[in-house]
Amino acid sequence: MARRQWIEIDDAIIDHYAAHDCRCPVWRKRGKLVATGTKRRRRCARHFVEFLRGRGAIPLVEPVADDDPHMSAYLAWLKQHRGATDETIRRYRTDIRRLMPMLGEPAQWDAAGLRSAFQRRSKETPGSASLLVTIMRSYIRFLVVRGECRPALLHAVPSVQRYRLSTLPRHVDPATIERIIAACPTDRPVEVRDKAIILLLARLGLRAADIQDMRLDDIDWRSGHLTVKGKTRRPDRLPLPQDVGDAILAYLAAARPKTAEKHLFLRAQAPFRPFRSSAEIAGIVARTRDRGGIEGVPTGSHIFRHSLATNLLRAGAGLESVGTILRHSSPETTAIYAKVDLPMLMKIAQPWPGEQSC
Repeated sequence: MARRQWIEIDDAIIDHYAAHDCRCPVWRKRGKLVATGTKRRRRCARHFVEFLRGRGAIPLVEPVADDDPHMSAYLAWLKQHRGATDETIRRYRTDIRRLMPMLGEPAQWDAAGLRSAFQRRSKETPGSASLLVTIMRSYIRFLVVRGECRPALLHAVPSVQRYRLSTLPRHVDPATIERIIAACPTDRPVEVRDKAIILLLARLGLRAADIQDMRLDDIDWRSGHLTVKGKTRRPDRLPLPQDVGDAILAYLAAARPKTAEKHLFLRAQAPFRPFRSSAEIAGIVARTRDRGGIEGVPTGSHIFRHSLATNLLRAGAGLESVGTILRHSSPETTAIYAKVDLPMLMKIAQPWPGEQSC
């Protein structure tokens, strides 16, 4: 690559660097430098540039900047009028830009081209098809209002059918949860941090994003409460269990880096910054599960939340109480757990005609 001045660094140069053909070792795995691919090179370069901007070494740039005028206006609208977070804006921009080479200019779009591009993209990431529909309809609606796209195209993006209550929530029994907690050593600072995170997930059923956003002043040590904002950004006070509080105190006293950063949990390697996304919390759960040799447990950090709700329900708690503990804004969200209370379902199940009652 050609030499560049720091002031010239932008997303296009970062993408060009990430796509170059080499075996550059840019991250560590079990203490050893490991060569990696385009995605991680791009992420590492972006983190380094953001670190330099935060220290004032290079000028700050607007997070919604884009060389496409349609995209730039849309991202600014998301930020100013919709109150979207930087992470949401980055996700929307990434998904839309991946479709642009298949579509061209908005004035040239047609229904057949939109459907074809959407189908090709959804095959690459089938789990994100529903979110892609939301993103594209939002972008098309914005372009329609500005007169840069035909109104009829808003109906060209196909719907993705989702059945909220079609499956049972994944969960594990309380004994397995305790095995995962017991698999957390505390010999190194990073392990002390990981145990505090695992306990927050297991005891309070927090979302990974709740832990990612948690700050030092969210804990009221005098009253023994923890403030969590959650999806609605409305603060909720939760009681702080004794073992969770002890684990957080151990992290603050002996493992947390000495820094002015206000987030509670930080990365263990310099620069000591907060977690980039909730996927890093899921990685901590996966490492803890593998360390304890625990098999047959679904991946991800949300398994603790599902397990807490399921085990409370089976212990006799009502759906309203479970919804309060999990901070659900709607009873319909908690209704999915009604299907796991098998004794209650057995009582209300009607016998099949001509068969004995179960």
